[in-house]
Amino acid sequence: MPEGIHCAQDYEALASRFLDAPVHAYVAGGSGRERTIEANSRAFDELGIQPRVLRDARAGHTRLTLLGRELAHPVLLAPVAFQALAHPQAERATAQGAAATDTCIVASTLSSCSLEAIATEAGPERWFQLYLQPRREDTLELVRRAEAAGYGALVVTLDAPAQAPSLRALRAGFRLPDSLQPANLATHPPAPPLPTAARGASRIFQGIMAQAPGWRDLPWLLGQTRLPVLAKGVLHPCDAKVLKRAGVAGLVVSNHGGRALDGAQASIDALPAIRQAVGDDYPLLLDGGIRAGDDVFKAIALGADAVMIGRLQVYALAAAGALGVAHLIKLLREELELCMALAGCPTLADIGETSIHRWPRPALVDHQEHHAS
Repeated sequence: MPEGIHCAQDYEALASRFLDAPVHAYVAGGSGRERTIEANSRAFDELGIQPRVLRDARAGHTRLTLLGRELAHPVLLAPVAFQALAHPQAERATAQGAAATDTCIVASTLSSCSLEAIATEAGPERWFQLYLQPRREDTLELVRRAEAAGYGALVVTLDAPAQAPSLRALRAGFRLPDSLQPANLATHPPAPPLPTAARGASRIFQGIMAQAPGWRDLPWLLGQTRLPVLAKGVLHPCDAKVLKRAGVAGLVVSNHGGRALDGAQASIDALPAIRQAVGDDYPLLLDGGIRAGDDVFKAIALGADAVMIGRLQVYALAAAGALGVAHLIKLLREELELCMALAGCPTLADIGETSIHRWPRPALVDHQEHHAS
């Protein structure tokens, strides 16, 4: 273990020691001017926690039931692509760290290791993140493989039909190595070429978006599998209502970690309205901006059943492989448990909106009046 790791967020602070500068820029960066990354962090900082006294926490625990399965704690490992950039054992090591800590891992379609290889290292709680492919037969092949490998749910990502560029990664000279290809897509034929745009047509609208998934694809997917399907990348309550009515088993409130639309609202800010839209008993997860156990507490207080962590797992993987991932989860759990104990919430069900408060924002200064005085 590297020295200087005293809390979960220390893995982020030390990440530049273990990742080459261009890779660090790629992992840490977001799309555009990174306003959504900043919003994710700022939104958590604006929330405080209400302490309570003389509460009996001796029977406290972090267990929850999600999609009919009991989980030991509400921290899941989000799908993160190409983890070989961070460690030679890539997602295998991440899965080992998850298994050692009773953590549900969500394996990415764009992982460096095959979904089957990840499944052999992961614990019994594992989900598969699905990108809908341009050809339905390729999507169906991924679904059947995930079913055969014992994945318990599919998480279909909906918010990134086009990948926005990361200016930080471009300026750092990052380029995905030619040798690093998504293992799960190795047997797929080459993707069909983008439509040839007529003169004056848009490379985005008539090009990339011509092959983007649409609402028609969701009923088809739901009809192809008995696994529960969650939709990831939801920020608008109207979309949440439509997805629930369509038969989606749960939602991940997410802005893709600030890697999709730059300027999208913070995930935690979108959470209360989505919880209100779907009702109290519908599974909701959140990702984007989680850096500490008290962030997990805040997300649950505003309506999440559980959270996913993305960048932190990559930083821990880069620092110490499977041991680093397991240590990170241990730190997050203990930070959450301490927060629960001091807030008088011995179980996750005890955490609610009254458990948090919002810090008063600084008053705006009238600069003209200030200079006049």
